[in-house]
Amino acid sequence: MNASLTISDLTQILADIENLDRAGCLDQWREVFGRPPPKYLSPQFMKRVLIWEHQNRELGGLSVKTERRLQNIALGKAPPTALKPGSHLVREWNGRTYQVEVVDRGYVMDGKTWRSLSAIAKHITGAHWSGPRFFGVQ
Repeated sequence: MNASLTISDLTQILADIENLDRAGCLDQWREVFGRPPPKYLSPQFMKRVLIWEHQNRELGGLSVKTERRLQNIALGKAPPTALKPGSHLVREWNGRTYQVEVVDRGYVMDGKTWRSLSAIAKHITGAHWSGPRFFGVQ
């Protein structure tokens, strides 16, 4: 934490932000970020961002690893999620809900074991799909 601020100072700053009106949010945004906010942001959203930014600056930011991961997600380059045995995937398709359990050597749906999520997606839809994409894990 910044040596110049105490926890009570930070608490007061955050409380002050909560009480800002729209004009106050705009002024505070310019002061904190050095430019006006994007158009059409609500005061409530600006307050949340301002509070997060103050906490981030005073209590420590994100790790380099987290920053890099968030940047990759923003660019659409998120690494595939590793599914662990015991995880459950749920997908609704044409009015029916499908549940898949991840096991050590594949996936179980309706009591049948499958080698891949893509095989399950093809079984459900009748078309070739990326299984991870179909179940929202990619």
